[in-house]
Amino acid sequence: MKRRRFLRQTSAAAAGMGLAGMLPVEFLAANRKKISPNEKLGVAVIGCNGMGWTNMTRHFMVDGVECVALCDVDQRVLEKRAAEAQKIQGKAPRLYGDYRKLLEDKDVEAVIIGTPDHWHCLMMVDAVQAGKHVYVEKPIANSIKECRIMMAAGKKYGKVVQVGQWQRSGSHYEDAIAYVRSGKLGKIRLVKAWAYQGWMNPVPILPDSAPPEGVDYSMWLGPAPKRPFNPNRFHFNFRWFWDYAGGLMTDWGVHEIDIALYAMQAKAPKSVMASGGKLAYPDDASETPDTLQAVFEYDGFNMLWEHATGIDNGNYGRTEGIAFIGNHATLVVNRQGWEVIPETQREGGITKYEVEAFPKQEIGRGADYIKDHAQNFVDAIRANDPGLLKCGIETGGIAAINAHMGNIAFKTGRKVYWDNSMGLFKNDKEASSLISREYHNDWELPKL
Repeated sequence: MKRRRFLRQTSAAAAGMGLAGMLPVEFLAANRKKISPNEKLGVAVIGCNGMGWTNMTRHFMVDGVECVALCDVDQRVLEKRAAEAQKIQGKAPRLYGDYRKLLEDKDVEAVIIGTPDHWHCLMMVDAVQAGKHVYVEKPIANSIKECRIMMAAGKKYGKVVQVGQWQRSGSHYEDAIAYVRSGKLGKIRLVKAWAYQGWMNPVPILPDSAPPEGVDYSMWLGPAPKRPFNPNRFHFNFRWFWDYAGGLMTDWGVHEIDIALYAMQAKAPKSVMASGGKLAYPDDASETPDTLQAVFEYDGFNMLWEHATGIDNGNYGRTEGIAFIGNHATLVVNRQGWEVIPETQREGGITKYEVEAFPKQEIGRGADYIKDHAQNFVDAIRANDPGLLKCGIETGGIAAINAHMGNIAFKTGRKVYWDNSMGLFKNDKEASSLISREYHNDWELPKL
């Protein structure tokens, strides 16, 4: 009775933490099932500190998954996760400091890549070339060229490659997308997507220092430019520095842009323009814009991306979401649910709705779409069918490339026009030069 009560309480607490929350070790251990060795799937994690480990906790909830190896450049993180894995599954994973050695491990059948963005391309390509399946965190890469290489590698090697845009595994998103495509909203001319992050405080300016004991900083930098160690650029805050990531445009943008484009059945924009900057915290240590608006032009509609730090009151009173604005009604969807807000008209003093009002549909209690995304990944591996994936590498590439275009428009400070047939910006050498990134420290862009 105590055990059942504990599981109920822990499940409720986990649901309350939100879909991206960590799960307690005891909860994971208590829910694991014993299965035969022939049914086990050996999974490894490369980059174990944040979403890499969150993803592994959800894979622990999938029957038959065993964590056989861990890799991280921070020895403290590596030891912490190894101890947690042993408590969960009763067996310690092997530990590595160099992902290339991990990929030689024959017990590793699939890898979860949870490193900073600038490492994703190299690791994903090396993994599929080594015959491993891959779950790679979003955005899939730190440049458009890297995205293309990863998409080509997925096709060439035929492995199962899931991208961590887990909203694609959300049942309420599926319902909302079906409504958008039903035509009931009328002509959709504008789609809004946004992320307002009120919890984000200024990144304080800190002096350079020696790397923490047990950190292989050279390996952490990898193909990024060589710089002195600074705690601001390490672990979570790497997101706000161009060397390693693309700020909120790529961090949150790929989630929301993915749903927007999928619902609208669009892939590449005709043009993009963006405006913003460090307007909330102009003097903090971060580089990427804390405030940005980007307008993407597609055939038949525009998409407006917005992000802002230090503010929670976003569009329609939601901190994040997507709004499909049609002539008859607007559908708003985010991680909490979706609703339809109808347009009205007056006839003879009577207000009439253009379409039937549709009250907010909230997600079910205890829903965990990251776990569902992990299950989908494992199911596709066992069926040896990448076509079963909710968010394969091609899908992840579309969202990331669009997000990178938004950053390129911001960096150039002008409207840029995309030539989809050429894969370049039209008559714009500066914008086209930003499609790729230079690799450093003797690391080279993968070749297929």
